[in-house]
Amino acid sequence: MRFAVIGSPVGHSKSPCMHQAAYRALAMDHTYEAIETREAELEARVDALRRGELAGINVTVPHKTRVLSLVDELDVSARATGAANTLVRLEGGRVRAHNTDMPAIASELARVAGGEETLAGKAAVVIGSGGAARAAIVALAAVLGLERVLVRGRALGDTANAIAFVRSMDRVLAEAGGRGAAVALGAEGLATPMREDADLAAIVQATSCGMTGGPPGEAAANAVAWDRVPDGAVALDVVYAPPVTPFLERARVRGLACDNGLGMLARQGALAFELWLGVPAPFDVMLRALTS
Repeated sequence: MRFAVIGSPVGHSKSPCMHQAAYRALAMDHTYEAIETREAELEARVDALRRGELAGINVTVPHKTRVLSLVDELDVSARATGAANTLVRLEGGRVRAHNTDMPAIASELARVAGGEETLAGKAAVVIGSGGAARAAIVALAAVLGLERVLVRGRALGDTANAIAFVRSMDRVLAEAGGRGAAVALGAEGLATPMREDADLAAIVQATSCGMTGGPPGEAAANAVAWDRVPDGAVALDVVYAPPVTPFLERARVRGLACDNGLGMLARQGALAFELWLGVPAPFDVMLRALTS
């Protein structure tokens, strides 16, 4: 069978080597490739899945939200986050969208923090307002039990956009069991660091800033008032190429426990593998393929 990740840019993706390693470990004769996909080509990629030319698709930036309008069914994970990163072909060519980013982010944050109990009841900051950011917000508020999530992003500098985003996330979190989200307003968006909460426990960088081929990473790094972040907070950057971004550099200088998106990538990939093939994924093999 033939699987693929689609997005733009997508040439940097490590998903192919990760999935190919899993296939080799389980003696499966499948293939996995990265397919550059502009917005105008997105519907054609989904149609290729319907026809069986592809057996499964991973979706990355910038298509995680747009793809929802092109599928037939939304898994609860995609409906809760308003974004999808995994498309599954059902009988008859119907396509169901899933979001494996959300449980992957929750697992990675708990690992970096040393356990879910260190995060529950506290506050977090999420940088970004796209699909990965939505997954992070649901992971923090609904899975890990944080009390407040402060969201920052350039698109939220517009008051109308910010209000619409808050209302959307309120509905999402009500369905998912989360407590709610607060959004930082301001015309400067990411460019204006704000005073951090005394109970801040986690910061998630959920944009493509700093990614190979993406926007400069300084915008995300400068979105945080690092000198006001509590000593015990943790930081997670969803970007994994390069392995160290300006955001992570600043987190390390501050002395925070932190990591990049490789672990998250392996976890979401393992979940996608299981959705497509119905067998347990060799997670350790997949993670080693990303780090070797």
